[in-house]
Amino acid sequence: MKRLNTIMIVVFIIFISSIACMNLLTEDQSFSQAENRPLMQFPKVSLDRIRTGAFTKDVETYLSDQFVHKRFWTSIKASAQKTMLKKDNNGVYFGDDGYLFEKFVSPSEQLDANSESISKFLEKTKGVSVYGLLATTSIEMYPEKLPKFAQTASETDAIQRVEEQVKGDIGWIEATAALKAAKEQPIYFHTDHHWTTHGAYVAYRATMEKMGMTSLPTDEFTIRTVSETFRGTYDAKANDPSIAADKIDVFEPNFHVSYDVDIDDGESERDSLYAWEFLEKRDQYSLFLGGNHRAVTIHSNVKNGRKLMIIKDSYAHALVPFLVNHFEEIYMVDLRYDHRSMAQIVKEKGIQDVLVVYNIANFAEDQNLIWLRQ
Repeated sequence: MKRLNTIMIVVFIIFISSIACMNLLTEDQSFSQAENRPLMQFPKVSLDRIRTGAFTKDVETYLSDQFVHKRFWTSIKASAQKTMLKKDNNGVYFGDDGYLFEKFVSPSEQLDANSESISKFLEKTKGVSVYGLLATTSIEMYPEKLPKFAQTASETDAIQRVEEQVKGDIGWIEATAALKAAKEQPIYFHTDHHWTTHGAYVAYRATMEKMGMTSLPTDEFTIRTVSETFRGTYDAKANDPSIAADKIDVFEPNFHVSYDVDIDDGESERDSLYAWEFLEKRDQYSLFLGGNHRAVTIHSNVKNGRKLMIIKDSYAHALVPFLVNHFEEIYMVDLRYDHRSMAQIVKEKGIQDVLVVYNIANFAEDQNLIWLRQ
């Protein structure tokens, strides 16, 4: 028995030493395709940062981000968690029917500050029709699929809190009620935080109704599946190999349309709303408009003179292919990268309608809506 214990200790030491050597010898990566985010690089060393603890905290993040074959080890962890009947991994719940859910944390003062930022924007854009669409994520839509005793705050309550706090003339789009009425349809991805094109279509119809416009029925489109291998942000965190991949559908108009898409003021141009090359990458949701950009201008062959600004997060990307069929020009801005005065742009471009689109989980934490106060 003593000999067996010694062998096990030696094997364990060799294993740990091998992992340590692999981490030291493996070149650091700058970006994770699996998690679709930049990875922490070795932090800057300074006495001040060591004294405050910032350096130690950053080193921990660096080691976690750069751990060799991280996805392999986290998949083993996820399988072990499920075997032990744990209900989550890395903050993502294992739901019924192959759904993954991320806990919604009770909003902080940031949500209140963002409501105030919208109020300030409304003060500067009087005479312009402004609409707001705050979307729930899948955890609010399918509470019956959550593990027993899973804890999450109410996204519906958070949306109501924003609507009550914002002061000024804004038309709130009742997307939550419309989505709940259609919840038996595939309106959310199983492995990602976004809605699907089916969910975006439901939100589009609610948006058109609020704007006093007529939405296009589904028979005006051909629905085509373009991917059956999509694994989104929840999958990257939970990394459960037993969860099946999602499929991505696109709604292709059965009528003649043409688009000129200008990205970042001429940095690149395309004649399609879809960046098909992303279907060959991990981040397949970037199929829609090529992912996140500072600003995107879309000119359509709809000659009605109507111009729409969309202040948004990535939830808008699957929504725009429907909206673009009703406006001559759509101007999309992402406040994470665009810090210009939005009120001034509205005035300069003669924009008549503004739509603010965020999922409530992102809206509650985003610190960039402050730029609306300019």
